[in-house]
This record gives sequence, C-alpha cells and structure tokens, in this order.
Amino acid sequence: MKTQRLFWNIVNNVEALIDSGVYSAGSRLPPERELAEMYDVSRPTIREAIIALEVRERVEVKTGSGVYVTAQHTSALAEKIISAFELTQARALVEGEAAALAAHSITDAELLAIQQTLSDMKTADNADQADQRFHAIIAEATRNTAVVNCVENLWHIRRTSPRIIDAYSDVCSQSCEQRLQEHTKIYNAISNRDACAARRAMHDHFNRLINALFDASEAKALEEIKRKTDKTRDLYSLSHLRQ
Repeated sequence: MKTQRLFWNIVNNVEALIDSGVYSAGSRLPPERELAEMYDVSRPTIREAIIALEVRERVEVKTGSGVYVTAQHTSALAEKIISAFELTQARALVEGEAAALAAHSITDAELLAIQQTLSDMKTADNADQADQRFHAIIAEATRNTAVVNCVENLWHIRRTSPRIIDAYSDVCSQSCEQRLQEHTKIYNAISNRDACAARRAMHDHFNRLINALFDASEAKALEEIKRKTDKTRDLYSLSHLRQ
C-alpha cells in the first residue's frame, strides 16, 4: 500500500511538472536513477510510475534513448483561458524571483548582452524582440533550467494567445519610453548585485503594466456601454417622427 501511494505521488508530481511547462514537449525526463534519488524511492517504483504515465499518454518510452514528454499534453496549460491579468501576475511572480537570483549569478557578458537589448529597445521596430530577449537573458542568468522553461512558456502564451496579444498591443505601444526606463532600472539593480532591488524593480514594471491593462479594459468597457446606449437612444428617439 505504501509503494502504491509513492507510485501515484510520483505520477501526479510529474504530470504537474509537465502541465506547468517545466518538462516541455519533446523534452526527456531525468534518467531513472536520478528520479529515484529525487523522490527517494526505489527504481522499480519509478518504473511503475513511468508505465502509468505512458498509459496516460503523458510520456513515450524510447528504448535505448529515454523517456520523452508527448506533445499532445504539454499544451494543457495554454488550452485553458488565461487572461492578460493572470499572465502578467504570473510573470511578475516568476520573473521577480528570476531577477533576484540573476543578481547573484549573472556574468559580465550577460550584463553586456542586456545593455544591448536596452539599446535596441530605443528603436520601435526592435522594441518587442529586445524586450523578450531582455527577460530571457535574466532567466538564463539564474542557472536554473526550470526557471528558464517557466519564463519561456509564459512568453509563449504572451506571443500566441490572440486575446493577450490584443490586450498588450495598445498598452505596450503607448509607453515605450516608460518601458525602457523600467527595464533600465531592473538592469541597474542586477548590475549592482542587489537582489532585493532587482525583485522590486521587476515587480514595479509588471505592476505598472497590470494597472495599464486595467485602464485599457475600463476604457473599452465604457466605449461599449456608450455604443449600446447610443443604439438604444436611436431606437426610442422620436426624431424620426418629426415632419
């Protein structure tokens, strides 16, 4: 009974890691030995968990190669309706900690690469790509593959969800100078090796973005209310009865 509980705990844990994007589509799970050490269980227990994951079509076992995450299930998170507000809050939480970690481990070469993205952000045509690269470099500087995968998956949702693309488009285009200033502040904190300041600067950046999204959402809601009111006014107006 104890072995069965351990076995299902591992299945549930690995599935959660797949759904969160830590183990992305096509990626290979750690070797059996490493998984056994990671979960502090026997290798036979790991084998049973892998069999269950394969039956659920979460992974594919390739003899002589390893265990790979199947593509059809890795989009489970993206298939759910995620609002721009939820995505931005998640990015703030993940990337705030990434900035704090990076402040301790970033290299001089990576700092120079970030400086280049700040320069590129000054040009409208390059701003969005430079923005993404800025955050990617910080994630890479954490030396934590799980953090890198999380940031990449959040950016994937940002780039592929029509609803979020629409919500971000007006907000980002209207605040290019402010975006550059916020990113510069994040860079300065990381460059100074100040983890607390880096986390705070990243949170400030996303907090401003969340407020801007709310402002844009309220403006659209008011515009829709006005449109419906005008339509109703025209419907009941007596103007068309005048001779």
